[in-house]
Amino acid sequence: MTQSNKSHVLSYGDAFVDYIATDTTNTSFSMFLGGATVNVAVGVARLGVPSAFITITGDDATSEFVRGELEAEEVTMEYAILEPEKRVSGVYVHLTEDHDRIFHQYIDDAPHIQVGAEDLKEEAFKEASVLNLCSGTLFQPKALETSRKAVEYAKKHGAMLSFDANIRPLRWNSESECRETIKSFFKDADLLKFTEEELTFLTETTSMQEGLEAIAELKVPIILITAGAEGTYAVLNGELQHVPVQPVIPVDTTGAGDAFMAGILRYVHLNGLPKTMDSLVECTAFANHLGALAATKAGALTAMPRLSELNI
Repeated sequence: MTQSNKSHVLSYGDAFVDYIATDTTNTSFSMFLGGATVNVAVGVARLGVPSAFITITGDDATSEFVRGELEAEEVTMEYAILEPEKRVSGVYVHLTEDHDRIFHQYIDDAPHIQVGAEDLKEEAFKEASVLNLCSGTLFQPKALETSRKAVEYAKKHGAMLSFDANIRPLRWNSESECRETIKSFFKDADLLKFTEEELTFLTETTSMQEGLEAIAELKVPIILITAGAEGTYAVLNGELQHVPVQPVIPVDTTGAGDAFMAGILRYVHLNGLPKTMDSLVECTAFANHLGALAATKAGALTAMPRLSELNI
């Protein structure tokens, strides 16, 4: 049974085009539909769960490509906005010798054109089991206002809030602005996801344990700290447990964290928020598996697993 019989998982954020290096020389690039919230929205749909996406696109060829790709993935776009002058952002992704990704350069020709709080359709939140946000647009004042309104609607209509830190330092004016803006969403979250580096950065601590202690007073029900090949550290009401992942040979880790989040949101939509450590470990192990699979192929969406490929 779905969480409260809600019809879809709802994501809000920017659509992106990823220009991903074809090899570690970082001299040639291939274009992919991208962006963390896009990847998660598509990942959820590929896992057989209805997925809706709130974003804004324009009237140019790149925007048409983005809309076409999302519709082909069966992501509901009825709550998205079309503003002719909007231009979809892009990012050049370099690969290291270890095939990790580095977000090298952002392209944003219309940063001021964002979904406004007044553009949000309340019915999208009435039917949402989960609202999924990340920090990718929060550096924009208008997008920040919209994000806060989205959280208000989610809480009003009983949708859980999932927040992935997903920090991109190049997009912020300062570390302090980045830190304080992101932390302001923690109090409303039902589920938080970080890397250990993001947790210690945000809490200005030097270890995962210190970071968790720094936010313990917020009493966030579930916190997930992803650690790549080491798996994930899952925290349920303050109790910590390590959830390992089956080793793979990585080709490109771009989108692995988004595949992980798609797995978490699928579980939450179908089963509700995990209430026991056993159920959280089950949920996290499934998400770990998806993240590992995503790392075995180049690109983000090209590597995003489909339900038909999984033995479940």
